[in-house]
Amino acid sequence: MIEQYGWSEQLAAALAPHARAGHTPGRVVLQQRDGYLVVTDQGELRAKASGRLLHEAKEIGHPAVGDWVALSLSPQERTATIHAILPRSTAFVRRAAHSSRGLQIIAANIDVAFIVTSLNADLNPRRIQRYLAAAWQSGARPVVVLTKSDLSPDPEALAAEITALDVDCPVLLVSAREGLGLDALVNQVKPGETCVLIGSSGVGKSSLVNAFLNEDRMATQAIRESDDQGRHTTSHRQLIMLPGGGMIVDTPGIREVGLIDAEEGVSAVFDDIEHLPQDCRFSDCSHANEPGCAVRAALEDGTLDPDRWAHFQKLKLELAAAEEKADRVAKDAERRRLAALQKHYRATKRNDRGSRD
Repeated sequence: MIEQYGWSEQLAAALAPHARAGHTPGRVVLQQRDGYLVVTDQGELRAKASGRLLHEAKEIGHPAVGDWVALSLSPQERTATIHAILPRSTAFVRRAAHSSRGLQIIAANIDVAFIVTSLNADLNPRRIQRYLAAAWQSGARPVVVLTKSDLSPDPEALAAEITALDVDCPVLLVSAREGLGLDALVNQVKPGETCVLIGSSGVGKSSLVNAFLNEDRMATQAIRESDDQGRHTTSHRQLIMLPGGGMIVDTPGIREVGLIDAEEGVSAVFDDIEHLPQDCRFSDCSHANEPGCAVRAALEDGTLDPDRWAHFQKLKLELAAAEEKADRVAKDAERRRLAALQKHYRATKRNDRGSRD
């Protein structure tokens, strides 16, 4: 069974040390607050993470949909325990919204990341660039999907605007209601590949899943006329098999994407800007008032859009802030570890003195 979910010889080699401990492979196909559903050669089983894995999750993140994991099984109870996460080939990561936690895995071992946004008031080119930076960093192939094209008077013009962002990936126009563009979308995912839908609430991700499956499996709701926003309808992350042999992950809407270690992703989205400073007269140019600044020259002659430059600077500042915060958290954790060791050492010394007395 697991072969159709993408099991490979490379994964088998990664499992080998766990197999010697009696563990078997499985893939996470459903993630909810109270646990997981994993697919194994014994069928689908409910699963929970072991205590040790939960402790290690501070470093590697919790198991996510798409993860391949090492399991101990309880076939009679139809349950399993997740002991380890096998190395991820790709991972879509964000900073948890409104949370001090640094790492949140959206989906793992994905091949294609569909950046989904609708052609209504929700269309935001800057947000698309944020998603693209995270998608490129994940290692997956990004594809921009502009949904609800039937609601726009000129969808081609909007698609051209997004393409002009130098996104360097396909930009597809889709209307699930009218069945437009769905074939081109499905053709992006090959048999055995896993894709993920990333986008804000109500942009039509669940409608796309229904279109892929040719059935109304995912609940959908209409756009509110008051603010042009769709309503959030997916409450969990789930991996679903497609008729063509591929797989798709449906996720809850994401309004905020925090960049974690996404330097390469930002560079991919803003490749043109990344190369400009190489032509500056001074290697430490701040791109303010220095003579011979290639960035200022590009802004003045119109080859560099001021909004694009401002957004690039904003993302760079966010990356620097995230790195600084990560360093601070790491130092605090090390300080607590050393304090605990010192406390244990002092307690041991007191006990030794007490035993001698």
